[in-house]
Amino acid sequence: MSPPKLCPVCRANPVAFTNPRVDFCYQCLPGGPFTPPPCRACTAADGYYSAGLCGRCHPAAPQHVTSCKHCLGWGVTRHTKYLCWGCVNWRTKNTYGTCTGCRRHLPVDERRFCRLCWRQAAMLRWSRTGLSLAEANKDGQQLFIANMFSTPLAARGSASRTPIAVEPRARSTAAPIRPVDHEQLVLFDARRSLRPGIVLPPPPDPHAAQALTDLLEDHAAQRGWSPSTCKKARSGLNAVLGLQDTPGARIKTSLIRDLGPTGRATRLLREFLAGIDMLDDDLTPALKTWFAGKVIDLPAQMRAELQVWFDVLFHGHKTSAPRSRARNHGTIRYKLNAALPTLHTWAGDGYESLREITRQHVLDAIAAADEGRPRYLTGSALRSIFHTLKGHKVVFRDPTLHIKLGAPHTRGPEPADFDVIRDALNSPDPTRAALAALLAFHALTPGQLRNLTTTDIRDRRLHLDGRVIPLAEPVLIRLAAYLDYRTATWPNTANPHLFIHRRTALELKPVGGRWLGLQLGTAARGIRTDRILNEVIATGGDIKRICILFGLTPAGAVLYTAALSHPELDPGPRQG
Repeated sequence: MSPPKLCPVCRANPVAFTNPRVDFCYQCLPGGPFTPPPCRACTAADGYYSAGLCGRCHPAAPQHVTSCKHCLGWGVTRHTKYLCWGCVNWRTKNTYGTCTGCRRHLPVDERRFCRLCWRQAAMLRWSRTGLSLAEANKDGQQLFIANMFSTPLAARGSASRTPIAVEPRARSTAAPIRPVDHEQLVLFDARRSLRPGIVLPPPPDPHAAQALTDLLEDHAAQRGWSPSTCKKARSGLNAVLGLQDTPGARIKTSLIRDLGPTGRATRLLREFLAGIDMLDDDLTPALKTWFAGKVIDLPAQMRAELQVWFDVLFHGHKTSAPRSRARNHGTIRYKLNAALPTLHTWAGDGYESLREITRQHVLDAIAAADEGRPRYLTGSALRSIFHTLKGHKVVFRDPTLHIKLGAPHTRGPEPADFDVIRDALNSPDPTRAALAALLAFHALTPGQLRNLTTTDIRDRRLHLDGRVIPLAEPVLIRLAAYLDYRTATWPNTANPHLFIHRRTALELKPVGGRWLGLQLGTAARGIRTDRILNEVIATGGDIKRICILFGLTPAGAVLYTAALSHPELDPGPRQG
């Protein structure tokens, strides 16, 4: 309906009637002004608009914002008949009656309470605190803004977390998705508290959300995700797009972390976003937090100097001399743990800075450590710290210079527990049996096991690092059983690696080293060592044969042949 014409006199109010035609409003009628009649729809005496209707009832009147007729929440308009979304949904489920709490005639549930009284009880957590609905409403009700707790009836469930429907169109492949350069800053950085079942806002840009969803589905198809996993990741993508402060910017890792309790495949979503350069990793690495906790008891100056050493090892230094590459996180932990007892001793003796440490202090610290490997590790860790600080001009001299530590103490190879190996070979678990067979018959390294692909095994041979290894019959039997299990469990996986588990089946990464030990029930390297030692005994220490059979260097083979002279080595045959 088109709005009525304005009064030609005041040009502010619409004309009183259009049929029959009246060209003036009630204020400007000749002989007036006159009092407008009540609204013929709602009988309201105020707010007359035109054609006998008030501004709230006339279909062409401007939207009038008022309170919900049922829950009194402010912010509703005429298009929902002055009801909020929650009350619209409430009315479809319940019948009219007298509310026990507020005594109004409204739609009530089976407990005879209206939605306003029910919301008051929900706000007070009545089901957890032991309150009854009547007790929660005895002091009145807290009013609220409309539509804060519910969504429209058509948008309930998973639809409330999906972007606004876009027109069907072909997937765009013309231009890649690029993040925006600007970022909306926040005044207070507060962590979100999300829980399962919470209603999240939809993405503000439905077309961008659809483009990312298309890329996610392609990624899921390439990785062989199940429909349920793809649905969780798609729901998580829509959730973070709706929650991020800057639409179109890279998605922060902290935001994805907050989705963890809601079960939205956050690990896979993080991998996908990192692959398309849409991830902003704003979390503090665990190693930095660990380092700060380890050195917190040291003097401030010493902590600052150690921070320089840590940053160089953690990030590397490639822009200027002295250049160095970033170290493995395990190496950093190893070195700091080895140096900490000495550092605490120096701090307890009153030294505030590493600049005060002399060569004699270092020699005393090395001598105080236990003989063997602990002594070598202490000297190596102190040398790493002082060498790095001297190179970056933090200390004046390197007190570890020209201090000889000798060769690191290494343990000789030892046989493994044969009962553990036999149990693993005869295990009903096809994964454990296949792993044990490759180790016990062909002595693969843990790294080779982890990185084996399904194409490395063909024609009853293992093609590994330029070598072709004929597989033993017991190994072939166990590998066939494992491949049947792998195909039946993860038929659509795209991971090319031979050994996978429930997590890596959705990715392209190899399994971790810790997983091998958990599957075997013992260290994988121990079974490999046992196999090489057994061959050394059988061949009488033939280094050439050991090198060809297991891919060792002559120096590496000597470590095993030296075990022949060990008095506790039993060269007798084993019965399995």
